[in-house]
Amino acid sequence: MLEDLKKEVYEANMQLPKLGLVTFTWGNVSGIDREKGLFVIKPSGVDYEDLTSDDMVVVNLKGEVVEGKMNPSSDTPTHTVLYNEFPTLGGIVHTHSPWGVAFAEAGMDIQALGTTHADTFYDDVPVSDALTKEEIESAYEENTGKVIVRTFKERGLDPDAVPAVLVRQHGPFAWGPTPAKAVYNAKVLEVVAEMNYHALTLTYDNIHVPQFLLDKHYYRKHGKNAYYGQNNAKSKDRATHEK
Repeated sequence: MLEDLKKEVYEANMQLPKLGLVTFTWGNVSGIDREKGLFVIKPSGVDYEDLTSDDMVVVNLKGEVVEGKMNPSSDTPTHTVLYNEFPTLGGIVHTHSPWGVAFAEAGMDIQALGTTHADTFYDDVPVSDALTKEEIESAYEENTGKVIVRTFKERGLDPDAVPAVLVRQHGPFAWGPTPAKAVYNAKVLEVVAEMNYHALTLTYDNIHVPQFLLDKHYYRKHGKNAYYGQNNAKSKDRATHEK
């Protein structure tokens, strides 16, 4: 079942240690087949060097395992909530990458301070509320998903335009239309978090990127008028003048 997706999710998981996003087994990637209503996720607590695509676990949108010889990631309920609440998501990544975790532990958004951020995230990357004692003791991983969804609803954020979040006192989650793109967004998040840290230690000034620059950099890569890269040949002339 879902052999191609298992391979895709396995390959995305294997990028996490290569990109310096995980230590030991502290991370996972999933990917979903929307037509079948099933997603594939890394098994819990297995060393990356021991993983194979056959180890990936298939789960339905109720969070029930339908295929797999191992237990799925302990974060499976979080992924389940996000896939149900954010229907455009095709892949989800959770890591404990150190710069992202630092902002999550400090309870600080990753602010849009420059064009590197604006190329991927069309707003600050938000930090959620901390989970309450009751939320942690009742259904911790499920409530982690719920606090992410609540954060986006309360702030009026589009999960496609801001494909990441920091769970306070925990760490980053990122997503995208595919597992590979979710990993890409997770890496961008980590790089931008490090840049933010250094920028914020150098000045007390308000250095938030102006809206017109955020618009420029985000929309040159996203949306119907995007012209960055090689997929929009008709805009090459404009790109030359506006780069």
